[in-house]
Amino acid sequence: MTVRNDWSRDEIAALFELPFMDLVFQAQTVHREHFEPNTIQVSTLLSIKTGNCPEDCSYCSQSGHHNTALQAEKKLAVAKVLEAAAEAQRTGSSRFCMGAAWRNPHERDMPYVLELVQGVKAMGMETCMTLGMLTASQAQRLQEAGLDYYNHNLDTSREHYPEIISTRTYDDRLDTLAHVRAAGMKVCSGGIVGLGEQREDRVGLLFELATLPVHPESVPINLLVPVAGTPLGETARLPVLEWIRTIAVARILMPKSYVRLSAGRESLSESDQALAFMAGANSLFYGEKLLTTPNADTGRDEALFATLGLKKEAPRPSVRATAVDAMAPTQSAQPSLPSLNAAEATRVPAACPRRLAGSTPA
Repeated sequence: MTVRNDWSRDEIAALFELPFMDLVFQAQTVHREHFEPNTIQVSTLLSIKTGNCPEDCSYCSQSGHHNTALQAEKKLAVAKVLEAAAEAQRTGSSRFCMGAAWRNPHERDMPYVLELVQGVKAMGMETCMTLGMLTASQAQRLQEAGLDYYNHNLDTSREHYPEIISTRTYDDRLDTLAHVRAAGMKVCSGGIVGLGEQREDRVGLLFELATLPVHPESVPINLLVPVAGTPLGETARLPVLEWIRTIAVARILMPKSYVRLSAGRESLSESDQALAFMAGANSLFYGEKLLTTPNADTGRDEALFATLGLKKEAPRPSVRATAVDAMAPTQSAQPSLPSLNAAEATRVPAACPRRLAGSTPA
């Protein structure tokens, strides 16, 4: 399959409309062309500064605008963060992600976060941070310290975004992603489904991600965990199959990106998660908490990996090796599954060979 970033909304909508089993089959076929099918990338996420965030994200327990039961905490000591990273490494995580409830890091915070990056990198783990918006200078310093990935989600479609947050714009988020890419780091960016959006908004979210000049190397697809006290605390849960459908479409649109199962996984059955892996997900957060929301416990995950025959991916030693170029053509990692028959294939948009400027290999 040719990797492309000129998808149209109509093409993406057509993928969403495919019969479910055809869509999952197509996504698994694409997945096997680019990844080892039974290997999963495992990350651990730690909150290094919790609560009192000035942003008003409608889903977030850490927003200072909402009356939740969350207890705010100051920055964790460097030694405690490095201790948590060592434990994550011991239990098999290849990437350690650190998140702070900030609108953006202040300059006074930069020595602290740079020390954390250097300390975790020295352990031989891949590093990731999510700190809010970044300037070009901050992105460059993080890269020089050894940060491999920076996470900054788009959350939802551009059209639905004003219903979710008012304190930063959609273009603010895209500007941060541009700074991260220009600094030479890998981009981690996805969104949340179940925010009260329509399917056309899920189309819109994936359109924004899949038409970036270079696809994000990591694409988390979160399922909303409603938090009491937030504006979305009483939101009805999105059907699990619609979440899996979104994962499958993301895999087809961004075939060389890791697609991650993130928030919402703790409530899923083993069969739900197995179907998500079949739809092309090949990364997840490991550990019993994601910043402030519950996650599947490690014992349950280990049992699931054993049942499904999944093995954990080893960490890669440098930013250049953390992921293949998300836009470059590649040879299949595994023999492809049989393709759809001619009648079925006509329902899947054809690939286009065009690549945009800026998509040269890292």
